[in-house]
Amino acid sequence: MKDYIKIDEWRIIEEGFDPHVHKISESIFSLGNGRMGQRANFEEAYSGETLQGNYVAGVYYPDKTRVGWWKNGYPEYFAKVLNAANWVGIDIQLDGEQLDLAKCEVSDFRRELNMKEGYLKRNFKAKTSSGKEVEVETTRFCSMADDETGAIKYKITSVNFSGIIAITPSIDGDVRNQDSNYDEKFWDEVSKATWADGGYVQMRTKKTGFDVATGMKFNITVDRQPVSNIPKPATKDKYVAATVNVQVQGGQSITIFKYAANLSSQNHPADQLADLTKATLERVAAKGFDTMLAEQAAAWAKKWEHNDIIIEGDISAQQAIRFNIFQLNQTYTGEDDRLNIGPKGFTGEKYGGSTYWDTEAYCVPFYLSTAPQQVTRNLLLYRYKQLGKAIENAKLLGFDNGAALYPMVTMDGTECHNEWEITFEEIHRNGAIAFAIYNYVRYTGDEAYLGDYGLEVLLGIARFWSQRITWSGDRQQYVMLGVTGPNEYENNVNNNWYTSTIAVWCMQYALEVANKMQAADKAKYDALMAKIGFDTDREVARFKDIIAKMYYPYDEQQQIFLQQDGYLDKEQILVKDLPATQRPINQKWSWDRILRSCFIKQADVLQGIYFFEDRYDIDTIRRNFDFYEPRTVHESSLSPCVHAILAAKLGDEKRAYEFYLRTSRLDLDDYNNDTEDGCHITSMAGTWMSVVEGFGGMRVRDGKLSFQPFLPGKWASFSFHIGFRGITIKVTVSKSGVTVKNLSGTDIALLIYGKEQSVKAGVEEVFGH
Repeated sequence: MKDYIKIDEWRIIEEGFDPHVHKISESIFSLGNGRMGQRANFEEAYSGETLQGNYVAGVYYPDKTRVGWWKNGYPEYFAKVLNAANWVGIDIQLDGEQLDLAKCEVSDFRRELNMKEGYLKRNFKAKTSSGKEVEVETTRFCSMADDETGAIKYKITSVNFSGIIAITPSIDGDVRNQDSNYDEKFWDEVSKATWADGGYVQMRTKKTGFDVATGMKFNITVDRQPVSNIPKPATKDKYVAATVNVQVQGGQSITIFKYAANLSSQNHPADQLADLTKATLERVAAKGFDTMLAEQAAAWAKKWEHNDIIIEGDISAQQAIRFNIFQLNQTYTGEDDRLNIGPKGFTGEKYGGSTYWDTEAYCVPFYLSTAPQQVTRNLLLYRYKQLGKAIENAKLLGFDNGAALYPMVTMDGTECHNEWEITFEEIHRNGAIAFAIYNYVRYTGDEAYLGDYGLEVLLGIARFWSQRITWSGDRQQYVMLGVTGPNEYENNVNNNWYTSTIAVWCMQYALEVANKMQAADKAKYDALMAKIGFDTDREVARFKDIIAKMYYPYDEQQQIFLQQDGYLDKEQILVKDLPATQRPINQKWSWDRILRSCFIKQADVLQGIYFFEDRYDIDTIRRNFDFYEPRTVHESSLSPCVHAILAAKLGDEKRAYEFYLRTSRLDLDDYNNDTEDGCHITSMAGTWMSVVEGFGGMRVRDGKLSFQPFLPGKWASFSFHIGFRGITIKVTVSKSGVTVKNLSGTDIALLIYGKEQSVKAGVEEVFGH
């Protein structure tokens, strides 16, 4: 665990430059606006260790799979969001000596991410090897108000020398992905041009044919007066730049304003990108940096008005939850149903920027409560539009009759994960898709979605499960063989309890929805059944037989659900007895040793109990929690939040708070020694869940919001906003009770500690514990 980020309610602050944590900071201080984003790379040249990263949402490349032994059914490629043109570059030469923090004596270094207003600021002093000293202050942001643009203000002051400072703003498209399987570059140049105060590069992805034009426009002042020096343009492959030489005296300051635009052929005709990019640059430069920054602050104020969680009495916890909410909002805005949420967002390359089951299992609850209903609907539509590909994926593995297997990793619906134990066996992801539909309808009441889109997906998923199970003549029950559950430290196991549980639930829910639709609109139901060729009598009978006769592993002695057959054959060592030097085990142990151990990567049985908690009494939940949590190493970012929520339900404040801190400060404190690869964006939604569903005890019961809150001992109070079926409420939990303020024009009925309460429009009510 690292401990160098300063504690502040609204800012992430790093003081002092340490190159050993620089890649971690590049992740933590990343910027984005849902349409594009970037790691916190320096504007000036840096020859030290760095992970260059600029990304444009939805633009990807099918990098050919790299495996030693090809097996039938392997995906042909791993789709990757590409490292795109670097638009932040501003090279600085001090009388011919390059400003490079890896080669300078650096002092007074400070990096600040202002989460309230959405910008990154950096200050430092640097002394070159020849003794030249400068002070630098930079501010930059990706505009939330104008999401194809960004801006930089770069101020450099000569401290002790007079001479020429050469300034070279650039657009550099000659980039590569660090995770390229074959060290291939993924872009071809289409065109480029320079003009007096800027230029652009238009590039096209190989194979997928996405065009992106990245352009810049800049102006330079000395002591706030415009310079008249004529820029000297420079071009090379996929690169444009312009150098301005400025004579300075000691104490003088140069300020560079650089405006950038990223326009994609996803949103504009490819043959118009160059002209549109130039027009966009003219428009934002005319507004100027200060106006753009004010627009940025206003856009973020609007988001924080509804998304903020306020924690009184614990600044570390306050900073952490805001950081998580901030990064979620930078990653996905929900305005485009072609886009989704990559596990690293715009902060790194790991996981390829692709869509995982994380979206449905962890992100949907956050967006349901904090964004307009259409945002979550768009996440569901993303999967509906890929149903055909899910059916194709299932066919590749030998399934038929419209069975749908959604991919573990995807950009366009095609499976592109290349580890066999994940691609072929971690099929519980299918259940997360179905559960998200259920969760959405339960929360919004949008039953129409089921008839228009949802049932077709649910039946495709149910068909898959009905073919994937096996009849065991020995048990005289159905079994689920050869799977990998959420605990990826167990591969190719039989009868993973969670997978079997969610598979049967999917079939139950599909039948429930089908019956409702048939009763409500038989003509529409019949049309859908004809479209998908559903044999009602035969297939429904099959589903019902499986539901009635499914086998679930259970230990009678301890009265717990067994993670899978044979789990108790393993040596039962607790995590507390593991030496600290052995963790994380995924970095210290061989895979063979991990697979033979009892250690659990993330919530598995407990994931199922979290989803379906209404099925189980409190004693059942406690027995399973007390058994599995001590064996869980939490080496997945998705793990602590589920444990925090269940611990809170059990009234276990100590463990609930411990897991909240772990999930909320996972990246800020680099718990798993992997933040340098990028932040854990999808698990950040789990941090929000830890507060709202954990400490706030929020659930939906019979179409009503229900709260069973408790106040962690270290907090004086906490509050959050919830949007529910067109009504917005603010909930505050304090030592004196629960305060609910209805911010809408409609009355709302709630359950508070199990008792129904009504809060009238515009009224604030206080309820005791």
